[in-house]
Amino acid sequence: MSGPERLEPRWWRAASDGAAAVCGLCFHKCRIRNGAFGICRARGYFDDGLESPHLGKFVSVAADPIEKKPLRRWRPGTYILSLGSLHCNMNCPFCQNHSIAHPMGNIRERGITPEQMAELAAGSSLEAVAYTYNEPSLQAEYIFEASPILRERGIATVMVTNGMFSEAVCEEAVRHVDAMNIDIKAFDKGTYKKLGGSLDAVTRNVRRLVDGGVHVELTSLIVPGVSDSEEHFEGMASWIAEVSSEIPLHVSRYHPAYQYRAAPTDADLIKRFQGIALSSLKYVYAGNI
Repeated sequence: MSGPERLEPRWWRAASDGAAAVCGLCFHKCRIRNGAFGICRARGYFDDGLESPHLGKFVSVAADPIEKKPLRRWRPGTYILSLGSLHCNMNCPFCQNHSIAHPMGNIRERGITPEQMAELAAGSSLEAVAYTYNEPSLQAEYIFEASPILRERGIATVMVTNGMFSEAVCEEAVRHVDAMNIDIKAFDKGTYKKLGGSLDAVTRNVRRLVDGGVHVELTSLIVPGVSDSEEHFEGMASWIAEVSSEIPLHVSRYHPAYQYRAAPTDADLIKRFQGIALSSLKYVYAGNI
């Protein structure tokens, strides 16, 4: 591949009536009519094919401590090249990165080929690249194209994601991604539906990734009125322990953002939830306190 502009979306098919495309990137399986975009606003159907104008293009490039992803049990103490792009396939009213996940107006993007990515990371003495800030699975084609090129240079691939990609995408992630942090928004199907997501898709993918040998850490942002149910949190901790008690869990404090203006989560609640999780999990970290 000579440039990101040549990447084309995969995981889609023409609808049976020929009037639309059915996207298979995530659980939404959007039926996208000609001239329109799917829920994520990153993939659209135009005449005879699905297009994603943002593939291989990024709006944020930075070197972060690995703990900021957050990853605490994978290469601790190192720095990682972090890249963010545009859009998301969920609509959380408390989104911490809404300016790029749900952008208003035009934002300047920078095209970076996988080869340039490898040079950028190696030139900065960074041994891992993270796709983060917005939902990285919208860059899946690019990530899976870049991963082998990065690995040739000894550079690992990380995704910080909501984990709602399709089973087909998950299978490729098992082969191409070294570590992930997956944000479990709440342990309640109804809440997930309100946020535009699917708890079933997330839990299915967590199991598959762990079984496939990907290093997985989980984040639970405790949002008042959304994900602060002690009963639901206990259920999540028990479920994680069933998958593996070795999975690190980050219990993170919410602060007002985007369309949500509830007061910040009580720090004592975060500590209490941390204690609850530690009764069944080995590694539980409190964040944003």
